[in-house]
Amino acid sequence: MSFFKELTKGLWKENPVLVLVLGMCPTLATSSDAIKGFSMGLATTFVLAGSNLVISLIRKIVPDKIRIPCYIVVIATFVTVVKLLLQAYFPSIFHALGLFLPLIVVNCIVLGRAEAFASKHGLISSVADGIGMGLGFTCVLGTLGCIREFLASGTIFSIHMQLWDTGFSIMKQAPGGFILLGLVLGGMNLLNMRKAKKNGGKYTPPADFDCRHCSICKISDEQ
Repeated sequence: MSFFKELTKGLWKENPVLVLVLGMCPTLATSSDAIKGFSMGLATTFVLAGSNLVISLIRKIVPDKIRIPCYIVVIATFVTVVKLLLQAYFPSIFHALGLFLPLIVVNCIVLGRAEAFASKHGLISSVADGIGMGLGFTCVLGTLGCIREFLASGTIFSIHMQLWDTGFSIMKQAPGGFILLGLVLGGMNLLNMRKAKKNGGKYTPPADFDCRHCSICKISDEQ
């Protein structure tokens, strides 16, 4: 697969949130406003690109039985780097993201791409995959953040749109995140079904995206 396809597949075709339905915890928790959504997405993109790069380099020298602990150490290293950078230069964002910043270590998108892609492909393809998946994640979090912030307080990136002073406060809360994400996922499925119907077929999610095909779930069987 070409570099461009690896870079762009995460934006739509294999979007980690809208298609793979991964990373639901940070998606719902950090998309309450635009700044938090984009910040979490970019931080995750940095970790994805960096961890994919290193894992691709060491994939042939790491024993198969301890690969997951090794991957987690690599991921944790990049999470620590981005955490310290935000704490030093962007303290407001660091405090806004709070606990969800170190929790990138256990984000299933990051470990999933390390196991499913970076451990099997070369350096350039792995970096492109990490950046693409990260940007897809960022676009979804940022879009949800903009919509929720706008509906809740009439602002986007804390800039007042002067449309209303009293918004839909539920959008700042967890139920609002669930409702909006459900509508977005429903719209995504509707577009895919219409596209398949237009081509004379029926839309079915690719079998490779089914959770039962994830090799991470087989780790316990290997021990």
